[in-house]
Amino acid sequence: MDPVTGPTLLGFDVYVVGSILVGIAAAAVVFAIYTAVTIKDPMAKRVRALEGRREELKMGLVTSSAKKRQSLVRKTDTTERIKDTLGSMKVLQQSQIESVQQKLAHAGIRNKELAIVVIGLRAVLPILLGGFAFVMLYLVEVYPDWQMKRVAALGLALFLGYKGPEIYLSNIAKKREDAIRKGLPDALDLLVICAEAGLTVDAAFNRVARELGRAYPELGEEFTLTAIELSFLNERKKAFDNLAYRVNLDAVKGVVTTMIQTERYGTPLASALRVLSAEFRNERMMRAEEKAARLPAIMTVPLIMFILPVLFIVILGPAACSIADAFSGGIG
Repeated sequence: MDPVTGPTLLGFDVYVVGSILVGIAAAAVVFAIYTAVTIKDPMAKRVRALEGRREELKMGLVTSSAKKRQSLVRKTDTTERIKDTLGSMKVLQQSQIESVQQKLAHAGIRNKELAIVVIGLRAVLPILLGGFAFVMLYLVEVYPDWQMKRVAALGLALFLGYKGPEIYLSNIAKKREDAIRKGLPDALDLLVICAEAGLTVDAAFNRVARELGRAYPELGEEFTLTAIELSFLNERKKAFDNLAYRVNLDAVKGVVTTMIQTERYGTPLASALRVLSAEFRNERMMRAEEKAARLPAIMTVPLIMFILPVLFIVILGPAACSIADAFSGGIG
């Protein structure tokens, strides 16, 4: 006997497809409930890292000898071995290390010694991925029909091995910059209020970090770290320069320039920050209007590929099922 099957639509069993969609929807609901229940404070881990930076600056002030100051730098045996190996191969340059360290800073990674690890991965991953791709494509011959595609796949493996760490860091840095850019106008408004209330610069940065830490944890972390450095560094300009070094945004560089000029020439801080805040808000509104203007063109492809077929199925599906049942009953 033939197994009993439900109605079909475009060759697919409606009951099976519906069961799969219901299972996916149930899993999505469970995941949404789990993420809503297990909300964590986004600043908890960042505060621990900032406390470590605070202690590091304190130790830097109380130690006098250069040897003790060198002990403050976080080094591990692994990074030292990688550094010695790359140095013996003559592939490690100071400019290269500084470039990777700045990319790590843009991604929010404070440990500068990880730059050695990133450079080591760029040297090792192309060999590993390229060797694996060569074995699978030419020795095992997973895809024997590929001719020129093998060369392209091998080149892609080598490219991903060399550029993979940098692409990963760039992706993290871009997300971090977008989050900081969103919260910067609100932070400047709060800085204006704090400056008009008579707070010092480091106290104002601390206050803004506490107020905006949960909404914008990346910006709160940067402001907290800047306030710590303002309290402990001998030159306040160095703290602002470090902020511009860690965040790759022209808006933040403009704020840093304004703060340095205010410290140097004694110009009113509140009025300058108010002008910057208005400019950043106008810029954010212009970006939103630009995205809204691009929306109709962007929605054309999803509309044609996903929305219209579903609409046709909903409208014509019952009629197609009725016609199919009528023909099958007539034939029987």
